[in-house]
Amino acid sequence: MSFKLLAYGEVLWDIIDDREYIGGAPFNVAAHAVRLGCTGAVVTRVGADERGIRAIETIESFGVDTSFVQTDIEHPTGTACVALDAEGVPAFTLPLNVAYDFIKLYDDDLEKIERAGFDALCFGTLVQRSRSSADSLYRLLKSVRFKLIFYDVNIRLGFLPKEIIRESLQHSTIVKLNGDEARLLSDLLFGKAYDEEAFMQRIADEFWIDVVIITKGGDGCVVFDGKRAERCPQSPVAVADTVGAGDAFSAAFLTAYAKGADPFESARLGNILGGYVASKSGAVPEYTDELKEKLGILR
Repeated sequence: MSFKLLAYGEVLWDIIDDREYIGGAPFNVAAHAVRLGCTGAVVTRVGADERGIRAIETIESFGVDTSFVQTDIEHPTGTACVALDAEGVPAFTLPLNVAYDFIKLYDDDLEKIERAGFDALCFGTLVQRSRSSADSLYRLLKSVRFKLIFYDVNIRLGFLPKEIIRESLQHSTIVKLNGDEARLLSDLLFGKAYDEEAFMQRIADEFWIDVVIITKGGDGCVVFDGKRAERCPQSPVAVADTVGAGDAFSAAFLTAYAKGADPFESARLGNILGGYVASKSGAVPEYTDELKEKLGILR
């Protein structure tokens, strides 16, 4: 089965120790999907600057389709200054009013996306900090049918807009968030501190979500399929940095799930790839033969 993934949102340059690495969750997910033998494309916007030119070239070098990458003559390509703590966990500084804040989708763009026949759409919260990119996302969600819609909550810079998160959930079939985000959303959406399983049940019931995933770093994740929650442990790894590990999890989960694996097996494979990426520097490292063998179901 050929799986086609469309990722919507920020593509930017992660600046770590004065070196620049192509990044942004949508790109990372699409790039890993391609590594897993799928078709990956990204809807984003970069500046008409050196970083923008380099971003498009780099995206293409990973085999990700750039047909829906826009160029902005007024706003610069996005960047993220990344500071890693002693455990390799990143903190991000993200400038406002950069190109990905101004994504625009017109009728002909939506028709091209519809004709391309994507199976899944992946998006997050950060790109919705601007009205332009948020409006374009909802035009896409309302105009094009996808079998799977994957919402990675992925809170950044304290950007926690209640109505945007509610609307994102209303459009989604799979939701992924970490433990801190689950606690924040429990209070934000429901005004009380649910335990994890009760929170997952409430989210699934209220927003008609098929699968809810709470990631827990080195402890793996908890997956709820609408009936039961199951803990999916993570094998210990020596962490280099965790940049992109969650995006790798998302790509492996989606690929396995789309190919018929149940949510729990899909999460097991997501943990394998996420742990591997955490053990390497960079968000999309080369895959080893050993990793490919472990992920054999996805090839």
